[in-house]
Amino acid sequence: MKQDNIFSKTQQVVDFAFDDSVADVFPDMIRRSVPGYETIISLLGVLANQYAQDNTRVYDLGCSLGAATLSIHQQTRTLDLEHICIDNSEAMVKRCESRLDRLMPEANLQLLCEDIEKAEIKDASVVVVNFTLQFLTPETRLALLKKIYEGLLPNGVLVLSEKLVFDDSTENQHQIDWHHNFKRANGYSDLEISQKRAAIENIMIPDTFEQHQQRLQEAGFDESYQWFQSFNFVSMVAIKH
Repeated sequence: MKQDNIFSKTQQVVDFAFDDSVADVFPDMIRRSVPGYETIISLLGVLANQYAQDNTRVYDLGCSLGAATLSIHQQTRTLDLEHICIDNSEAMVKRCESRLDRLMPEANLQLLCEDIEKAEIKDASVVVVNFTLQFLTPETRLALLKKIYEGLLPNGVLVLSEKLVFDDSTENQHQIDWHHNFKRANGYSDLEISQKRAAIENIMIPDTFEQHQQRLQEAGFDESYQWFQSFNFVSMVAIKH
């Protein structure tokens, strides 16, 4: 695992992009930046084992290196599933394909380098959107969730993981401070934390938990629940009936 030192030196900060330099260090970056990430990934397989239906599709939207797909596959091997991984980063898709071909060679796997907002979703029993919705413009997020809802089969689920903001300014600042201390504990310097935040603030716009719940309801989901939270990172399950 290559160490993430992209922001370790003073630089002219530009908007963050999921390019080759990020793809090369992504496992280290996300492990050290997102509290609870490894737990979320491992438990995605547990959730999928309950909700995945035989002869259906499982979508990983914004798949990066395919960690969610691999976790789901490991827990659903007895089912006939088509795994569809989609990401708009060519660098990520290239590495994801190599990794999943090696680790799950027997799987029915399709990798697509395209915009998830334009992707077709159908015959799905599980859809994962893991820390991806926050990178879409806010006004387009509902349309994607509606498309996911329409593409899910009855009793299918959406697992949505996101970074949160909080309406209460004091709580929001506490959550930011706790997250930054988490990153310091994982070896990031104050310079790295500051420059990464500056690079990402224009392209990642988080919502409140209440905004997520309202949007899921508007998309058609009758049930949605928070099943995991670590500091200002949360994961939800939405069920279609």
